[in-house]
Amino acid sequence: MARRKEAGTLALGILSAALIAGTALPAQAQDDKKLNLSATATFTTDYVFRGISQTNQNPAAQAEFDATYGIFYLGMWGSNVDFANSLEIDYYGGIAPTWKGISFDIGGLEYTYPGADGLDLFELKTGASYTFFEQLTLGVTNYWGVNGDYDVLEWSGEYAFANKWWIFSPSVSGLVGSQWADSGGTDYNYWNAGLTLGFLDNWSADIRYWDSDLSAAACGGSTDNCDERVVGTVSASF
Repeated sequence: MARRKEAGTLALGILSAALIAGTALPAQAQDDKKLNLSATATFTTDYVFRGISQTNQNPAAQAEFDATYGIFYLGMWGSNVDFANSLEIDYYGGIAPTWKGISFDIGGLEYTYPGADGLDLFELKTGASYTFFEQLTLGVTNYWGVNGDYDVLEWSGEYAFANKWWIFSPSVSGLVGSQWADSGGTDYNYWNAGLTLGFLDNWSADIRYWDSDLSAAACGGSTDNCDERVVGTVSASF
């Protein structure tokens, strides 16, 4: 656990330093000073967050609103959940500069649950990604729970096919994540892999396999919400 925490802290420090250095360079200044607004509506058969179902394996309707201005971004995201008689509404913001082809992301995320006490969490996010051969994108992201005393490190990859499948623009992607926590928290790993089909310019359909190594005891007495599952998702962006 100590070595994993050191790795996560080191990754956070390296990415933060790289991002701060990148923001000082004119190459990534992104001098497009236009305000862009967007929204996304999503329906999914199961809201899975870091390998754990947040809806007791039931469907979820979700909405997202984003604003970008140069390298700056702000947004909010909401979903139904199946605990605390509440909804989840998240707020986030940060900067996303690029430098020598590397895309950086540093920001903060606030997870809130209106009507429920003691569940809100704030995380610092630091990440970087790079696209190879215009089709393969690899990335690493670190999330540090400021008031939750935990750390999460995720490695991700996506391959976008060059040719369309009829009207669809296909891509395959996957993610491997690890969480470790202090003060009696739970250490565990999770992963996913799936196929995404983009169509009609702003629509996408995704089929994804999820799993984790959480035990029944760590998953509330049963692995039902933490074991393997296939999740289907349809999204539209405007």
